[in-house]
Amino acid sequence: MQRPHPTEHQKSLKPNDFIVSKTDIHGKILYGNRTFIEISGYEEHELLGAPHSILRHPDMPKIVFKLLWDRIKNKQEIFAYVKNLSKDGSYYWVFANVTTTLHKDGSIRDFHSVRRKPSELALSIIPGVYAKLLDAERTGGMDASAKLLDSILAEKGVSYDQLILSLQQ
Repeated sequence: MQRPHPTEHQKSLKPNDFIVSKTDIHGKILYGNRTFIEISGYEEHELLGAPHSILRHPDMPKIVFKLLWDRIKNKQEIFAYVKNLSKDGSYYWVFANVTTTLHKDGSIRDFHSVRRKPSELALSIIPGVYAKLLDAERTGGMDASAKLLDSILAEKGVSYDQLILSLQQ
């Protein structure tokens, strides 16, 4: 499937909207609720079995996804702000909570994500932070982006989780 060309058109979730999806351990979509399907612009049959990265917007720094995958593969939840790309090229921001579902033996069965509308505070800060991380990534790779993120967190005296959660209050 060909990736859409990003446009400047933004879609927004309503305050009470929730996007829910489930992926297998390789990131392929197993389930998406109606809100997920509608905002993505894809038909359900186009999403099911597709990699969740089909929605990855080029404005997203890779370090955010590395953090996400590191956490969920270690059976830890993560909260993150994500800019997604719809089929028509428009974009939408979400405040995501991703968790791991386990089999009875403790092995990972799948990943579950619930996303909602980000706060105005988050939307006034996160795009600028992500732009800086992307610039660092373009010139020095993901290591440079990770170092910059660590520097930003150290300067603010907070952990990644503290920063992300404080912006959604």
